[in-house]
Amino acid sequence: MLRYFWILLFSLNVSAQVSKTNRPALIPLPNKLEWKEGSFDLKSYKAIVAVDAKLRGNAILLQKYLESRGIRIPIVRENNDKLPAIILETSSFASHEAYRLDVGPKAIQVKASGDAGMFYGIQTLKQLVGNANKIGECHIEDAPAFAWRGYMIDAGRNFMPMDLLKQQIDVMASYKLNIFHFHFTEDIAWRLESKLYPQLTNPETMIRNKGQFYTQNDLKELIAYCRARQITLIPEIDMPGHSAAFKRAMKVDMQSDSGLIIVKNIIKEFCATYDVEYLHIGADEVKITNKNFLPEVTALIEQLGKKVIGWEPGGNFTELTIRQLWMEGATKVSANPNIKYIDSRHLYLNHMDPLESIATIFHRKIANLDKGNSAALGGIICMWPDRRVNIPQDVFTQNPVYPAMLAFAERSWKGGGLEGWQANIGLKGSTEAIAFSEFENRLLLHKKLHFSNIPFPYVKQSSSTWKLYGPYENGGDLNKQFDPEYPAFDVNKTPVLTAVGGTLILRHWWAPQVKGLLEAPQENTTWYAVTQIWSNENKVQDFWIGFNNISRSYASSSPKSGTWDNRNSAVYVNNQLIPPPVWKQAGMEGDLEKPLIDEGYEFRAPTKIQLKKGWNKIVVKLPIASFRGIDWKNPEKWMFTVVPWR
Repeated sequence: MLRYFWILLFSLNVSAQVSKTNRPALIPLPNKLEWKEGSFDLKSYKAIVAVDAKLRGNAILLQKYLESRGIRIPIVRENNDKLPAIILETSSFASHEAYRLDVGPKAIQVKASGDAGMFYGIQTLKQLVGNANKIGECHIEDAPAFAWRGYMIDAGRNFMPMDLLKQQIDVMASYKLNIFHFHFTEDIAWRLESKLYPQLTNPETMIRNKGQFYTQNDLKELIAYCRARQITLIPEIDMPGHSAAFKRAMKVDMQSDSGLIIVKNIIKEFCATYDVEYLHIGADEVKITNKNFLPEVTALIEQLGKKVIGWEPGGNFTELTIRQLWMEGATKVSANPNIKYIDSRHLYLNHMDPLESIATIFHRKIANLDKGNSAALGGIICMWPDRRVNIPQDVFTQNPVYPAMLAFAERSWKGGGLEGWQANIGLKGSTEAIAFSEFENRLLLHKKLHFSNIPFPYVKQSSSTWKLYGPYENGGDLNKQFDPEYPAFDVNKTPVLTAVGGTLILRHWWAPQVKGLLEAPQENTTWYAVTQIWSNENKVQDFWIGFNNISRSYASSSPKSGTWDNRNSAVYVNNQLIPPPVWKQAGMEGDLEKPLIDEGYEFRAPTKIQLKKGWNKIVVKLPIASFRGIDWKNPEKWMFTVVPWR
């Protein structure tokens, strides 16, 4: 299965093209890309020349890819005038991840100073291969803006089988992500085998997926699998917090004297067993009752030759501990040039709906910098499926794992982005909206080519333009009607603002840190969003429609029967009210142990809407009372999604 996926992922058929250029869409887009006029048949190339024996592994990778396309080219050490040839060559670059790629009539030449750069050059070369095995003449010079470009999966709460872990690693590799952060111990379950303490993985200590864990051989296999793809696996053993499973198994608290002894033994066993450079110790969301706990485990890990990573805000770390930022308050770390850090702030995919996630990540300025430095290593997007799922695949249907992975690959490789944290595409005609549309075109092409059989919850949204009218004071009456709701309303009336997107967020639940569309949102008001959609015929069209994207980390309640959300939001098409879905769990009180079934538009059947031939008017009603949710588990994220589903 995995071999098939690997071949499928790189079997790039660019018969579907971007714009009128007949050129493939590259993700991440190289820093320097010059297209020329020529186009060549790969079958005409006579040899893969790997001058340096160290390049043979990458040469074999390229050879196997070409064989998957029906092209057999031998690998040789010297060219011997077998032209044209594909030449892999070691050269001097400032970064070991940099590469240069030239496609010409006599040679395709890939140069890099290290294995990583050569690997990335080959990934780009694969993306350049077009229909009928044609490749266009071009010159590329490329290197990443950030050294750490990562993705994290929490398999402690919901066990993730090995084939799905490898699937994620394969996608990471193809898009030049290089850090796989693997979180496998949690309150729910401890999911890594220990020969010293086998009771850690006893089924009775686990709340979910009882008895499912990773053997020592499993983790060794994953480490090697990552290394072969230029990816560093960062294991996380959370301590002393998120350790209820440890306490159930060992009958002691980690921070007790006896607990600390056990933890140290686990660390010694771990460091002796696995060939890894780093050990992530978590250390967040916990009251430190033993001030010596973290200093002692940190000193031990460093003594055993590993580097320590911890969450910030977190425990009492040393300056040598690499910090992974997860809250805005963690910015104090960046003021200390002696502390290395990774940015994961507002990069939790479980808190984002699919369309929001791509806009947020594409616009994101990692570490508030255009590129990394000796302290700002880069960023990691995180997948925390806190809520129980019915099957592991639900993690991919309920969360924008792969669309976000590609967007983060683009941003972390190229650097740049916008100041602040922006959750929308932008206003119509804005520079950021135009840039997003260009990236979206490339993203959707990759979706079509490589993810037809893999969940990829994303559809085109940059062509959706909305006029927003408001605010109308509703006095707390969410049913109160205003002009845009009536059939006579003039859709050509000048709006307060015009925005682009299938999902629009008026006010984020993390305002003001995360920017919504409204500069000064007000409670007890109603806004309306209006657009028109053209149809060439009378037809039933599928739509994604939603008003309350439930975070997969909160114990959020399901919508009540007969409602879209708890704000009385509504949508009208051609003046006809569109009824909400018949919820399968209507009104169910939030519970992390009860899986979501149809609460999100991305994992339920699309809403079917009758369109007429010609222009169709869509009006979305967006009332709100208080910005405070009924409790912390049900925050108010003032937003809507209405977009044609294709």
